[in-house]
Amino acid sequence: MSSPLCRRCPVLDPTEATVAQLRKALGDGSLTALELTRWYLDRIERFNDELCAVIEVNPDAEAEAARLDAGPIRGPLHGVPVLLKDNLDTADRMHTTSGSTVMLGSRPDRDATVVARLRAAGAVLLGKANKTSWILGPAGWSARGGQTRNPYDPTRSPHGSSSGSAVGASANLCAVAIGTETIGSILGPAAANCLVGVKPTTGLTSRAGMIPGIPSFDSIGPLARSVADAAEVLSMIAGPDPLDAATDGVPVLDYLSFLGATDLRGVRIGVPRKMFFGYSEAADAVAESALEALSGVGAVIVEDTDIPGADELTTDPSFGRVVVNETAHGLGQYLARTPGSHPRTIAALVEANRANAAVELELYEQDILEMLAAHAPDLDDPGYRDALATVRRKARAEGIDAVMDEHRLDALVMPTCPPPWPIDVVEGDPDPHGAALVPGLAGYPAISVPAGWTEGLPVGITFTGRAFSEPVLFRLAHVFERTRPSRRPPGATTGVR
Repeated sequence: MSSPLCRRCPVLDPTEATVAQLRKALGDGSLTALELTRWYLDRIERFNDELCAVIEVNPDAEAEAARLDAGPIRGPLHGVPVLLKDNLDTADRMHTTSGSTVMLGSRPDRDATVVARLRAAGAVLLGKANKTSWILGPAGWSARGGQTRNPYDPTRSPHGSSSGSAVGASANLCAVAIGTETIGSILGPAAANCLVGVKPTTGLTSRAGMIPGIPSFDSIGPLARSVADAAEVLSMIAGPDPLDAATDGVPVLDYLSFLGATDLRGVRIGVPRKMFFGYSEAADAVAESALEALSGVGAVIVEDTDIPGADELTTDPSFGRVVVNETAHGLGQYLARTPGSHPRTIAALVEANRANAAVELELYEQDILEMLAAHAPDLDDPGYRDALATVRRKARAEGIDAVMDEHRLDALVMPTCPPPWPIDVVEGDPDPHGAALVPGLAGYPAISVPAGWTEGLPVGITFTGRAFSEPVLFRLAHVFERTRPSRRPPGATTGVR
């Protein structure tokens, strides 16, 4: 189908276009960065009122695109429009608020490291994406942005904190998007919105300039419509950064080594059924079909590979101690050091929310923030250090590493999460189930890829493995994507065409 974008590019419709296709059109002159940026801005104007995926459009997006058109090729993402989750700093006219109206006066004085790397690669920063409020309303709800809605059924949840980024990429409001994950905030939205989502090994991508969640578990990664797009974006944003000590010594990896792979002969994939299957008949059915497809391209499917102690991780008091101590410390540090007119402490944030209760506390109380405000964090406390070591040992050496060593596995695979559930602002979201917990607590990589459908709703599967095994996981996801292509754009039933 020819594009309505401009008369000079009749062979390319940007809808569902890959980064490689856009780069070719931008490189041969059949498309300009300004034209492409305007095309995405037009889609945001047409569909965002229904979806609430984009919390803010970059007022300088068109000017940035025009500058790129006038200058030399800056990098592999030259002219490619990208949406950023609204917890990533940008030193420009956009805001960084974590979905909060009381943070509108925040004025970061430098880009987050991943944002700076995107700019260096030539990306056009299209805007900020909505996210789940830090006060914990339903998935995808924030006081500033409202309720993000699933483009396949607006009555259904977009799942997880990076919901706006995922909906934006899925509904073709951007070429690719950037999300952040502590536990499930990229993987869940990827599955619920029929995307590839990458949660990198913690430390592979710098978190400098990110409003933190739980720093020991936080990571930043891409949400894209194809494995190749996700891998290419990760290659642009990964690498050491002196501003984030967790990135010290990270290896140089070839994220695109899977290109050309057509089979998985000899690859051993474990299936941890206990805890990761059984909570959703629909997700199980899609996963079983995916296992058949993986076996059909040569993978060795290994049963009875449950992760030891996985079901005990969140009930261990060590986990709770790490969550409270690190969240209070990380958020408090961010508020204190970020320039601008905004609350400078968690206690001040709590008071500002009370003063703006009609907006900020419209649906939910702020019990969690109040608890954090009352906590005096200490990262040198021996009890906290022992708790973090316990969580890491159980998730890593005694968890993922142990089962992979025992069965000589290259990766594990499981359903990512249930199909998108109905949005319910009264009862909230159901209890969480899914693939994200153990790789999240281990700080290990995971990739969710579209795997099938149930009643018109997408379902994903997740590949996970050892630290810095992204190249292996990309190969598995890519071959599966080729074998069982399941990506579909949102259809006419939602009005997002």
